Amino acid sequence: MRPKAFSSLASALVTAALVVAACGGGVAPTTSQIATGTTAAPTTSASAPAATATVSPAPTAAPTAAPTAPPTLKPTVAGVQNGRIAYAVRASDGSSNIFSVLPDGSGELQLTTDSGNHLCAAYSADGTRIAYCADAGGRFEIWTMQADGTKQAQVTHLAGRSLFPDFSPDGKRIAFEGPVGADEHTNIHVVDASTGKGLRTLTTCEGMAAGCANNYPAWSPDGKTIVFAHQDNYIGDAPVNQQIWIMDGDGGHQHALTTGAAPKDQLPSWSPDGKSIVYASGGPDGEGIWVMAADGSGQVQLSGCAPDKTSPCAAGSDFGPVWSPDGTRIAFLRAFGAVGANDRPVYVMNADGTDQQRLTPGTILATVPGWQRLDL
Repeated sequence: MRPKAFSSLASALVTAALVVAACGGGVAPTTSQIATGTTAAPTTSASAPAATATVSPAPTAAPTAAPTAPPTLKPTVAGVQNGRIAYAVRASDGSSNIFSVLPDGSGELQLTTDSGNHLCAAYSADGTRIAYCADAGGRFEIWTMQADGTKQAQVTHLAGRSLFPDFSPDGKRIAFEGPVGADEHTNIHVVDASTGKGLRTLTTCEGMAAGCANNYPAWSPDGKTIVFAHQDNYIGDAPVNQQIWIMDGDGGHQHALTTGAAPKDQLPSWSPDGKSIVYASGGPDGEGIWVMAADGSGQVQLSGCAPDKTSPCAAGSDFGPVWSPDGTRIAFLRAFGAVGANDRPVYVMNADGTDQQRLTPGTILATVPGWQRLDL
């Protein structure tokens, strides 16, 4: 059922900036970059709605504590079952469509079938809907569908580049990233999950360098805070000071949780009990999966090469983590392109980093996964 993957990883990353950002690992392009990561993107349509910016106090980095023990394997939320894992697959014709499988890799279903790109799958907290991004109209917008792929509907109409949606826990709002209106910076916005109305911009790059960006938002399980990635600039192929940040659900009290030279990106994800955050850290082609407490303390590496090893990591580069709904496992991508294999499969491991298992068989170019919650 799954389309055959491209014959070269480079070809798979050329057609859209999102494919570079969501699938390639390492650093993500800014709003001034398109497919190759080097060419200026078209300006946003003048008809796009203007954002209402919420300017927050200047962020400061929070100190991090010494590493502690990784998470236990005991479920952290009672009455929850791990449902299907959704991800997009790059086909040989250049399109990308969303599939889902059971946690053991069986029962694959194709959820989208149109031409173009359908990516960024994220389940609602009740597991009944999926938010995703698609470029059916030529520009990436946020869409939703039922968990079985039915009732596909476009939510945003911003004529920019709306990516990486995440449902609020109550299912009423969607946070996402992208440039909006005349602002060419990538920032985090929130809209009504059904109508796409009520646009509110939570972050700002006002007064910062052209490469400033705020992206990859994820709501905390209680809906009070949002974790995201922030970078100060983008020079050549490298982000400047890309860290994991946190803010209130209304954009207030923004501050960094991580420090250090290594980029930290590709969708931080909350543990279902809200106590921990999993994220990717490392240079291009040498990322690994890390976990920390919600206040930034206790940072522990779960997968990938040690930080002092030279990239590319021979064992593959790990990024795009998402926690299982019961808190016992983590799904992520492992990219082998930099070490000569045209392969980027989904992996699953225990929450302490043990028992790393490939979920998707065969050669595949997958994108960052989402994990469905099922209430017992």
